[in-house]
Parts: sequence; structure tokens; C-alpha cells
Amino acid sequence: MKHRLQKQFIRAIATFRLLEDGDSVLVGLSGGKDSLLLLELLAERARIRHPEFTVQALHVRMNEISYETDTSYLQHFCNELGVRLHVVNTCFPTPSDQISSSAIRRKQKQPCFLCSWARRKQLFNTAQQLGCNKIALGHHQDDILNTCLMNLTFQSHFSTMPVKLRMRKMPLTIIRPLCLCHESDISLYAAQRGYERQEKRCPFEHESNRTNIASVFKQLEALNPEARYSLWSALEAEGKLVEE
Repeated sequence: MKHRLQKQFIRAIATFRLLEDGDSVLVGLSGGKDSLLLLELLAERARIRHPEFTVQALHVRMNEISYETDTSYLQHFCNELGVRLHVVNTCFPTPSDQISSSAIRRKQKQPCFLCSWARRKQLFNTAQQLGCNKIALGHHQDDILNTCLMNLTFQSHFSTMPVKLRMRKMPLTIIRPLCLCHESDISLYAAQRGYERQEKRCPFEHESNRTNIASVFKQLEALNPEARYSLWSALEAEGKLVEE
């Protein structure tokens, strides 16, 4: 299983040109199976020095949400890989934060929106403080396709989270090197590898539209085993996977 995931990881890097010599990459390390795998693969690739890049990891804790990962486990995991770990605490945005009031009013009852925004802001700030030019996130192919279905269903447009996104207001590029990996493969490898589970799960993770869409996606795959690849090809053909 590790070999298959490595091949998909390397193919994604080559296909979408996610890494270049001189890159300094900050990995968003939540402690879940996806981010653990991402950090493991990136750290191993960095040791090959082709391309030549550096890797650091950031774990963000939210003060208002009661879920957490064993930081000592994350530290041990990073030590084994030779990666420096940064751990920071943050909180939900206040009226003075740089986020539109209309967006807050529209989604003020959705803690997932506020939590994601606050985490992303901390990730951006830390990356720039550390001199990193790229942020790597652990979204896999299922995440990207589910986002596409969510946007079609709730936002009336055909789009998704890009595999590569160059930020316009800051010198950062977001990359998703697990974009060709299937969640089922990652879950199997995580069990084989013995990744430690989070101590407390997010209390809202089973109450979101994303959870419902994931169920719809599984029904589509049951209807047509090639549905995954049809959706992916459509996104690629429309230029939705890379924004530079």
C-alpha cells in the first residue's frame, strides 16, 4: 500500500509541478491520517534532495473547539522524520479580524467555517514568519471531488479546492500532493502503519454538508465505478485543478 501511495504522490508532484528546488514547505499537521501521511511522504522525498527543498510542520489548536491530538505523539512523529514541529493556539475571529462581516453573517452558525478560517489565517501567518513559500495540505482526491459536488449542489458553480493555488495577496502557494490518493488507501495504510488517533474528535464533524456529500459520492461510485475519474477529468479539462 505504501508503494502505491508513494507513486501517486510522486506523480502528482510531477504532473502539477508542486515542488521545485529551493522550496521551503510548511505542512498543516492536524494529526489526522491524511496530514500524517503527507508529512511522512514529504520528509522522505526531501531526503532524496530531488528536488531540493525543506519541510517544517505546524499544528494549530483551537481554543473554542473541544478536540485535540496528543502533541507528544506529533513531536515524536516529527522527530523520527527529522522535521521541526511548531504548535500554536488560536481562536475564532473577532470583529476586528480581516474577514468580511457578510461572510460571518452568512455562516455564523457554522463553526466549521470559523474554525477553518482561523486555522488557515494562522497557517498563512506562520508560513511567512518562517520564510516558507509553500503550504502543503493533506487533502486527498476524495476531498477534492467532494468539494466539487458541494460547490455544484450548494454554490451553483463548477469548482473545487485546487491542487496548486498561488495566493494573490501574499507570497505563498498552497499545494495538495495527496490529490491522486484515494481515502480508502490512506485509511488502510494508516492502520498498517499504526498512526495514533486523535484523543478527542471534532464534535461537529458528523453534522456537516460535507459528510452528507461524501455519502452521495459513495452512491455515485456504486452506480458507476468510473465516476471518480469522470469527475476528475472534467475538473482537469476545465482548468479547475491549478490556479496560478
